[in-house]
Amino acid sequence: MKSAWQLFLVALAAGALSVSVWAQGTDFSKIEFTAKKIASNLYMVSGSPNVDVNHPDAAGGLVGVLAGPDGIFMVDAQYAQVSDKLLAAIKKISPEPIRFMANTHIHGDHTAGNPFFAKMGVVIFAREELREQMIHPPRLGNGNPGPARDPAGYPVVTYGMGAPVKFHMNGEVIDLIPVRAAHTGGDTMIRFENANVIMIGDFYRNFGYPFIDRANGGTLNGMLEGCDQLMKIAGPDTTLIPGHGTWIKRTDLVPYADMIKSVRDKVKQLMAQGKTEKEVVAAKPTAAWDAKTAGGLGAAGAGMTSADRFVSEVYQELKGGAK
Repeated sequence: MKSAWQLFLVALAAGALSVSVWAQGTDFSKIEFTAKKIASNLYMVSGSPNVDVNHPDAAGGLVGVLAGPDGIFMVDAQYAQVSDKLLAAIKKISPEPIRFMANTHIHGDHTAGNPFFAKMGVVIFAREELREQMIHPPRLGNGNPGPARDPAGYPVVTYGMGAPVKFHMNGEVIDLIPVRAAHTGGDTMIRFENANVIMIGDFYRNFGYPFIDRANGGTLNGMLEGCDQLMKIAGPDTTLIPGHGTWIKRTDLVPYADMIKSVRDKVKQLMAQGKTEKEVVAAKPTAAWDAKTAGGLGAAGAGMTSADRFVSEVYQELKGGAK
C-alpha cells in the first residue's frame, strides 16, 4: 500500500507538477522578475521572493538568458501564469528574438511556460525522457491517467544519455549535458563554456532537502552520480547555478553528497532493524543536518516536512518499491 506521501507525489508528478497543485496558495499577480548579469551577455532571471509557497527564496525556477545578435537562448520557462511578465523581463535584456530554449527537467515551475514560448516560434530542446513524461504522465493515485500537457510545449528536439548537445551562438559555446536519472529521469545541465557557468537544475538543492521525484524517474544513486559528474566537469572557479537558491562552487558539492550518503546509511540501518517507513521517518535520520539545511523543516505537502519527504523517498528507493 502506498503512503500518503507517495500518493501525493504521484498526483503531482502525473500533472508534471501541475501549477494548480504544485504552487497552490501562490499569488501569481505578485510575481515580478529581476535579471542579474553574470557574464558579458549571460543573465539569470529570478522571480520575487516570499511569494511562491514552495520556493520562498524566489518564485518558480531560475531562467537563464544568453543574449546577442544571433538571438536569445533561454534555459527553462517558469510558471505559465507569468509568461507575459517573463517575456517582458527578457525583452528588457535584449530586443532580439528568442530562438532556442533548453529544459533542465519536467517540473511545472520550469516548463509550464513552454507552450507560450513555443507558440512564438521558440525551438525547445530537452531529454527524450522529458518529452515522454509530458506525453505519458504517471497515473494518478486512483489509477486514472494523469492530466495531459499542451502539446505545443513538448520539446521538438530531444536527446538521450551521451555526448553533450552543443550550440555555438553569440560568441558562446553552450553544452546540454545529460544527467543520469537524479532529480527526475530527464535531467540536463547547461554549461556556458566561455562564461564558466553551469546551470545544474534541481538535483542539487540549497533550500530544503533533496527531492527525488521517483514518479518521474528520479533516483538516489542518480543524485550522487550527478554530483560526481559535476565535480569532474566543473573547475574550481566555475559558477554553479541551481534551479533554486544561491549559487555555489564545486567544493559545495562535497558536504551535499556527504549528507545524502549519511541519511541513506542511517535509513539502511533502521530498515535492517525492521522499522517501517513511518517509523523510519519518525526516527529523524536527518537530525544532524536539520540546523544547517535552510528550509529543511519547511512544509513539503501531505503533512510532511522537506526532511520527512526526503527520508520517505530514500526508504522507498532502498526498499525497491514501485515508482
